[in-house]
Amino acid sequence: MTKKIILDCDPGHDDAVAILLAAGSPAIDLLGITTIGGNQTLEKVTYNARQVCTIAGLNEIAIHAGCTRPLVQMMENAPDIHGDTGMEIQGYQLPEPTVELAEGHAVDFIIDTIMSHEPGTVTLVPTGPLTNIALAARKEPRIVGRVAEVVLMGGGYHVGNWSAVAEFNIKVDPEAAHIVFNELWPVTMVGLDLTHQALATDEVEAQIKALGTDVADFVVGLFGFFRKAYQDAQGFEHPPVHDPCAVAYLIDPTVVSTQKVPVDIELNGALTTGMTVADFRAPAPADCHTQVAVDLDHARFWELVIDSIKAVS
Repeated sequence: MTKKIILDCDPGHDDAVAILLAAGSPAIDLLGITTIGGNQTLEKVTYNARQVCTIAGLNEIAIHAGCTRPLVQMMENAPDIHGDTGMEIQGYQLPEPTVELAEGHAVDFIIDTIMSHEPGTVTLVPTGPLTNIALAARKEPRIVGRVAEVVLMGGGYHVGNWSAVAEFNIKVDPEAAHIVFNELWPVTMVGLDLTHQALATDEVEAQIKALGTDVADFVVGLFGFFRKAYQDAQGFEHPPVHDPCAVAYLIDPTVVSTQKVPVDIELNGALTTGMTVADFRAPAPADCHTQVAVDLDHARFWELVIDSIKAVS
């Protein structure tokens, strides 16, 4: 059976690949895309989502814009990784988007979609800051018991990138993350410990380029900018492609191994605000509703991504 998902994202190079993976996989029913200010402003990332859908011919997927800023904190973006537009590219001419923005706020779309489906059938897949998801849970608490699970890209139990111990998506809106992790829905944290294994190596790029399609050329162009940005900003030889890992887990859970542990969000630390504090003092309590991603099957992950690129090309 296909898994019905809402992809809540802030495109973003890796978010773009996550969209292609979700749209191209027969295991996923992409109910809609919601956007959130994160990698760049809401206006820019929403435009980028429309561009990705235009390139891939995803004309029937509803795109709803969400929150412009965090619940409490001042807005932070990541231009050193994603550039001024949020989806800078090399060697590929991005088109003007023809896929239109749907009416209605992302938070309302999330609530309405979950409430209109049978309980336990819709999964939320946030790959940006968690503001939209937190507000949806607060505005309509009944969705918490109806969501199948929340599979998010964010955090890290040993690794940070926006501070020594905090990952960007969590750090820029820690209050929203605190809400999401403390609601009693199942949460899978696909964090940096896992996504730093999802490297777009030269071999991977060559396989995608060999497809010879417009969508493949788009992805190769994304990797061109993304690689240089990660080399300059964080010293990676090859860029980690974070966000599709959350989608891949839903397509084939064997791609990502997980461990059930309690996770909470630090809100008050002078040096640790936004840290996803994972308690590995085994065993996890019987009522533990959070788990973290640990190991990635790199070859299988990229097989899923490449198959989806073929499917939408």
